[in-house]
Amino acid sequence: MFLVLFALLLWALAWWVNVRIANGPAAGTRAARLGVPAIFGLTLLVMWELVVRGLGVPLVILPPPSLIAERFAGSLPILWADFMQTVVKGALSGYAIGCLAAFGTAILVDRSDFLRRGLMPVGSFVAALPIVGTAPILVMWYGFDWQSKAAVVVVMVFFPMLVNITAGLQETSAMQRDQMKTWAASYWQGFWKLRLPAAMPFIFNGLKISSTLALIGAIVAEFFGSPIVGMGFRISTSVGQLALDMVWAEIAVAAIAGSAFYGVVAFIERKVTFWHPSQRG
Repeated sequence: MFLVLFALLLWALAWWVNVRIANGPAAGTRAARLGVPAIFGLTLLVMWELVVRGLGVPLVILPPPSLIAERFAGSLPILWADFMQTVVKGALSGYAIGCLAAFGTAILVDRSDFLRRGLMPVGSFVAALPIVGTAPILVMWYGFDWQSKAAVVVVMVFFPMLVNITAGLQETSAMQRDQMKTWAASYWQGFWKLRLPAAMPFIFNGLKISSTLALIGAIVAEFFGSPIVGMGFRISTSVGQLALDMVWAEIAVAAIAGSAFYGVVAFIERKVTFWHPSQRG
C-alpha cells in the first residue's frame, strides 16, 4: 500500500502545482498553457504505474505504462506497418474522398432547393446508422484490404461535412448576397469572394469532427475483416491472445495519430480563419 499512498500524495502535490500555475501571474503565457496539461498527463501516468504495481493488478487486466512502453519500443516495425495500413491508407484516403465529395455535393445542394429538401433528411438518417451495421456490408462489397476501410470512412465523414458546409454557405445575410448582385457578381464570384470565406469556420468545424471519425471508422472496420496488418486487426487478435500490452501500444499509436491529425487541422484553421472572433486573443 506504500505505492498507493505515494500515488495519492503525488496527485495532491501535482494538483497544488497546477493550481498555482493556472492562477499565477504567468497563467496567460504559452509555457503555462502547455505546462498545466503536461503536468496533469504525466501525473496520471505515474499514478497509473504506482497504483497498478501497488495493488498487484494482473497484467491481463491492466498492464503498467512501463510495460506498455517496453512493448511499444520493441514492436516499432509492427506498429509502423499497422499505422500505414489503417491511418494512411484507410483513414486519410477515406477522409479526403469523403470531404471532397461532401464539398461538391454541398454546392449542388446550395444551388438546388429540391436537393436541400430531399437530401438533407436522408443524410441525417444515414449519419445515424451504426458503424457496426454498415462496416460488415462495405467490407463484403469492397474486399478485406484498405479500400473497404476507406469506404467506411467516406460514409462516416460525408454527411457531417455536408451538413457543416451547407450551413456555412447560408451564413451570409440576404443583404450581403444582394449587395454582390448589385455589383453584377455571378454565382461563382459571390461564392469565392463572399460565401466560401464566411463558411470557413463551419467547414473547419466539420473537418475537425471528421478527423476523429475517420480514425475510429478505419479501426472499427478492421474488426470485420482485414489482411494480417492494421491497428484494428492487431487489437482484436491481441485481445484474443491476452496480450494487453500490445493492445495498449496500438491505442497509444491511435491516440498520437488522432491528436496530431486534429492538431494539424486546428493549426490550418487558425491560419485561414484568423479574422474570426473565435481565433482572436
